[in-house]
Amino acid sequence: MKKELLVPVGSMECLYQAIHNGADAVYLGCKNFGARKFAPNFTNEEIIEAIKLSHLYGVKVYATMNTLIKTTEVADFLKQIEFLHRQGIDAVIMQDFGMICLVREKYPNLEIHASTQANNSSKETVELFYKIGVKRVVFSREMSLEEIESIDIPIEKEVFVHGALCISYSGCCLMSSMIGNRSGNRGECAGCCRLPYTLEENNKPITPEKYLLSTKELNTAQEFSKLLASSIASFKIEGRMKSPEYVGFITNYYRNLIDNFSNVDIESYNNQLKTIFNREFTKGHLFNCTPKELLNTKTPNHIGLEIGRVVEITKDKIKIKLSAPLNQQDGIRFLKSNTGFIVNYLYDENGKMINSATDICYIDNKVDLKINDIVTKTQDYKLLTSLKKYPTKKLPITIKAICLLGHALTIEISDTENTVKVTGNIVIQSTNSPTTSDRIKMQLTKLGDTPFICQEIHLDCDSNIFIPIKELNEIRRQAINELIEIRQNKKVPFVVNEVSIKTSKQAPIFGLSASVYTEEQLLACLNLKLDRIYIKDEKLYEKYQQLDNTYYKLPRQICHIEENLKEKNISSDYFTFSKTDCIGDYGLNVYNAYTAYYLNRLGLSLINASVELKEQEISTLIDEYLKIFKCYPSLEVLVYGRVENMIIKDNILSLRENNYQYSLVDKRSRKFPVYYDGRNTHILNYQNSSLNIANINRKIGLRFDFYDESSKEVEEIIKPYLNNSSC
Repeated sequence: MKKELLVPVGSMECLYQAIHNGADAVYLGCKNFGARKFAPNFTNEEIIEAIKLSHLYGVKVYATMNTLIKTTEVADFLKQIEFLHRQGIDAVIMQDFGMICLVREKYPNLEIHASTQANNSSKETVELFYKIGVKRVVFSREMSLEEIESIDIPIEKEVFVHGALCISYSGCCLMSSMIGNRSGNRGECAGCCRLPYTLEENNKPITPEKYLLSTKELNTAQEFSKLLASSIASFKIEGRMKSPEYVGFITNYYRNLIDNFSNVDIESYNNQLKTIFNREFTKGHLFNCTPKELLNTKTPNHIGLEIGRVVEITKDKIKIKLSAPLNQQDGIRFLKSNTGFIVNYLYDENGKMINSATDICYIDNKVDLKINDIVTKTQDYKLLTSLKKYPTKKLPITIKAICLLGHALTIEISDTENTVKVTGNIVIQSTNSPTTSDRIKMQLTKLGDTPFICQEIHLDCDSNIFIPIKELNEIRRQAINELIEIRQNKKVPFVVNEVSIKTSKQAPIFGLSASVYTEEQLLACLNLKLDRIYIKDEKLYEKYQQLDNTYYKLPRQICHIEENLKEKNISSDYFTFSKTDCIGDYGLNVYNAYTAYYLNRLGLSLINASVELKEQEISTLIDEYLKIFKCYPSLEVLVYGRVENMIIKDNILSLRENNYQYSLVDKRSRKFPVYYDGRNTHILNYQNSSLNIANINRKIGLRFDFYDESSKEVEEIIKPYLNNSSC
């Protein structure tokens, strides 16, 4: 299997670097609907240019349309999808389940890749996406290589092999949304995992303030031979907000790993990379890293490459003992002091200015440094300068020319996939100065600043013929221009279908529900005769499973969902729901009427709306559902409870299993309950969410999530909602 190198591009400059350094495909964002809202991204005019340029060089282009879409945005979303499809985009990367289903129906020739934001963590999820026509899944970064290999669905597999890591499962992180109203599912992540926290147990600090959730950078170079031997089709690099120089360097690095792994000097590459961007490196969950190997709790920032130590400080100068070269205009950082600057002036031991140093050197003390610190290089001036001059990619072509007396001059140019044939004037006999075969070859292979280089040329040529040099040049230019035109405009046929709407005959389900942690909470909910009770604890569910209103709250991020299914379930993961009595949890990120509709068609009897939606947005979703599908949706909303802000693989905080006395505390003294369930770490919001259902004023189910509430508190919270007209 040919392995694809997929590279991020946040700007046209990044695109040039990716193409000419060996990317097989690039992914980019439009001005809207992409999961990196604060990257430069591409205007529609730039997208047209980017597709033509990429296709000219044989590089595929994927567009990130991978945010959740509000009901009011569906028309604009589809308009952008149609624009991309008409321009020849090779695939769109999507998260929103409703939009995936809608686009598959409406634009059957458009290739869709399920974003990592869709939380592709199980065989059943992948199987579902395959069945609805998704061409490729981007696996969750928490998946191990062994788990990915065990999924034997005939779908293209894409995996992140380098770049920044989210600490939470992608698509499951609500932290930024809940505490800052900036949704990661909408491309607005504020990077809450890069902030410092203190871990408390029973309100007592058990760790000093550290960056407890900040991950290192994924770097799989050392293990790349295993990836090359795997069933993974596409190796993806993260970094749409990185510089063009970073994109060029990292593309070149992984191009060499794919093409010539055994001869790549990984240590040299990594040392250079550390001066461009480095939070320390990890092999990631892909290769079963430990929490210690995953996290850098000291700093969330670029730390550079260690190059020496401060050995002496005066008021004016800093003396450094180097272990690696330092050059004028390099950037340096003093790790312990957390300060740094650009080295404008560099001195030897005699105080003489020098351009570079390899042993003892002096620099100006511009930061009033006080301690003998560790020195790192955070910017390598020479390396960055060299990276600005990217190599020029040339495409091999074969030229065939027929130059026979009395026949039209004919030239064929082939790039293996496409062949262009151009004819000229009738070839005549020379009277005094014949055109030699060597001259014909020379003129036809003059490809100059075109993207092509002649790999082979074949002539079928009579002797003593005359062809004007001007004609040879013109016919070559015409053929090259036609080949460029073909390559630039390669696209699948544009087809648009009418979407078939199937009206549901099932009466909508409303009522009251609650999610519980303890038996005390469960008994209180049973006493209040709630319509549905979602039980997290498996043993507790099994004790009460004979009751009609109890449901097992399926654990999240399990590689094989069906092995964990009970008779009645509530799930935050996608699978073929019709196999069991199932309710959709808010982790399914239902943002619009189409997502609710398609999930209902898959077999969900009741669906929870996204907890990120406001009252008016929920009302609009219901109204649009009624307008489009001619019935009310079976929808419920969370009116009370702590939202699960993050779900994180492994016991990253070294917590005691199922101990609910831990909290993460931020700089604003907000306390986020955190616990470890034996597989994953869960972080809840610091406060209970609430919706004003009076502002919704629609038929809708109401849900309560309880965590540490007593039975008395449960009753006090629910009783005001009993006999509420909204449910």
